Amino acid sequence: MIIAAASQSSGNIQKDVANHIMGHVSNTTPGHHIWDKADYPLLQSIYNNFGIDLSISKHVFMLWLVALIVGVVVIIPVRAFLNRGDQVPKGWMNALEAVVQFIRDSIVKPNVGDKWVMTWSPIILTFFFFILFANGIGMIPIFDFLGATNRFLLEPTLSDTYAQDNFINHLLHGGATATGNFNVTGALATITFFSIMAAGIMAHGFMQHWKNLVPHGLPWPVYIILIPIELMGLIVKPFALTMRLAANMTGGHIALLALLSLMTLFGHKFGAAAGIGVSFISVPMAAAISALEIIVVLVQAYVFTLLTAVFIGMAIHVHH
Repeated sequence: MIIAAASQSSGNIQKDVANHIMGHVSNTTPGHHIWDKADYPLLQSIYNNFGIDLSISKHVFMLWLVALIVGVVVIIPVRAFLNRGDQVPKGWMNALEAVVQFIRDSIVKPNVGDKWVMTWSPIILTFFFFILFANGIGMIPIFDFLGATNRFLLEPTLSDTYAQDNFINHLLHGGATATGNFNVTGALATITFFSIMAAGIMAHGFMQHWKNLVPHGLPWPVYIILIPIELMGLIVKPFALTMRLAANMTGGHIALLALLSLMTLFGHKFGAAAGIGVSFISVPMAAAISALEIIVVLVQAYVFTLLTAVFIGMAIHVHH
């Protein structure tokens, strides 16, 4: 009976750790790392408006923050440079010019061609900077810092009832990387989908664009199979973009939390000494994964923009 009780207790600890990592909220386990829980919105004043959840969750807040950062870091310096009429960029503007030229000349131009490069470079650059900053800001432990501040500085001064339900505790629920949310990456991929349609129609006309989906001159029975396959391909492209970006940005957080949770699991099952011993392995491995995630931040922004340019180029330059 004692062994069974210990086994059940260990199982409960493992379940709590899993819930904490994934963000499934229960009465005893308020998870907050992966999923953006609508049960804990930052602002609830417009919650459930006309049957639609419009509460301001942490991912929505992060999207606003990223948009603000992109505006301050990219848009304002570029506008100021253009208004001055300077011929030679300096400082931060010089770095921005290098990035813009690389995206335009190495990604957009080879795929869409000289004729359309200036048409599609702005949206590709917008994708790159937005995804880059959204990925990167997820590496900064903003809400972990708020949680530590709340736990050690604010909660001791609050009443027990209010301490468990104050505003900062609400901030701690939900993930911090907006591009790890499939709704966000799905919205970005939807823009790519309509960009592909627009590129094909602008280059070939409405009817010809849809005719270009399949090769010409084939026996008509072949089109019975080929047309559904090509239509499925239109949907698969944005779906692949959605899954690739969100899965890569979510996977790193899961790996980090799983490694750090080993200390809790081993400490509960084998004692505090075992938990401390495991920390000498799990902490360096978590640090290594964090370093790897810095590379993933840049690579995923590059891959999304590259594939978007490739798909747009395929709609413009039809090859079968």
